[in-house]
Amino acid sequence: MGKLAKEELQKLLGCIRKDPRVLVPPLPGYDAGVHFLGDKCMVVSTDPCIDVPEEWFGWLLIHYAASDVAVFGAKPEYCTINLLGPASTKPEVFQNVMRQVCSAAEKLDMTVVTGHTGIYEGVSQLIGVCTAYGTVPKEKVIMPGNAKAGDLILCTKSVGLELVVNFSFMHKALAQRLFGVKRAEELARLVELQSCVNEALKLAELSWVNSMHDATEGGLVAALNEVADASEVGFRVEMEKVPVSQEAWMLRDHFKLALDEVLSMSSTGTILAAVDPKAKGEVEEALRRNGVSASFLGKFTKSKDRVLAKGDGDVAFPQVADDPYSKILSLQF
Repeated sequence: MGKLAKEELQKLLGCIRKDPRVLVPPLPGYDAGVHFLGDKCMVVSTDPCIDVPEEWFGWLLIHYAASDVAVFGAKPEYCTINLLGPASTKPEVFQNVMRQVCSAAEKLDMTVVTGHTGIYEGVSQLIGVCTAYGTVPKEKVIMPGNAKAGDLILCTKSVGLELVVNFSFMHKALAQRLFGVKRAEELARLVELQSCVNEALKLAELSWVNSMHDATEGGLVAALNEVADASEVGFRVEMEKVPVSQEAWMLRDHFKLALDEVLSMSSTGTILAAVDPKAKGEVEEALRRNGVSASFLGKFTKSKDRVLAKGDGDVAFPQVADDPYSKILSLQF
């Protein structure tokens, strides 16, 4: 489920011809592409939206793609919207989603420029696709493949944030039993944390943030390995510094998850970044001023080894994400 494996994706992209007008073509680990537009660069990202609470469908549809544009250093400016529903979809469903889309886009100062809406026999549930665009000077484009050996590994918010919040929203009774009524209700109101647009743009203003990646499907495991692959570096992560919420650990215990699955929990809205050590204090202060929690997990290394340092010794960091998001939200256990 979800993204194709790196090897399969590379086969899929093999037929795309090179074009000198394109700075960043479709690449594994890159959630946006970049092409030249006059004396600037246009950052383009497209994302689907499915299996999310209907009350937040349009908001998430905008922010999924907008976040991927922002982590490249560009302010999201324009977008297209595609909404596909099963034949039974009532017009009111599309209208409600578009009101959410328009509200979310307006708050980000984005403009919807075109799209497509329709109902189809072959579609079993509501599906949305948003393509977002933003411009940025070439010298300010931030690429996931620019992490350098010695850079600190920054993680904003917490691992599993998306899963914990959506679980609290979509399975209220079980969430209240596991987390307590008050805490489950608090978590269900935190859907807007599943965006990293604002903090990504703040980080992009700083001189020593070399790489950013939104930890979406596959969570920390997918994001960290994709940055390392793209940058041709290794890394060492200290488990005790990884920000895993108490509720994520509770889900692990309840659903009998392995540690690899916890580290792979969908974490949309969580930024993984490579930060020059000289900027550690500046980055912490910038995020603190904007009310965003941050943890430094370790370092990228010249050695290609990928290490998870635990209290009982070092082990290999998982290289394949085993995200339990779909299984947990569908309660397939």
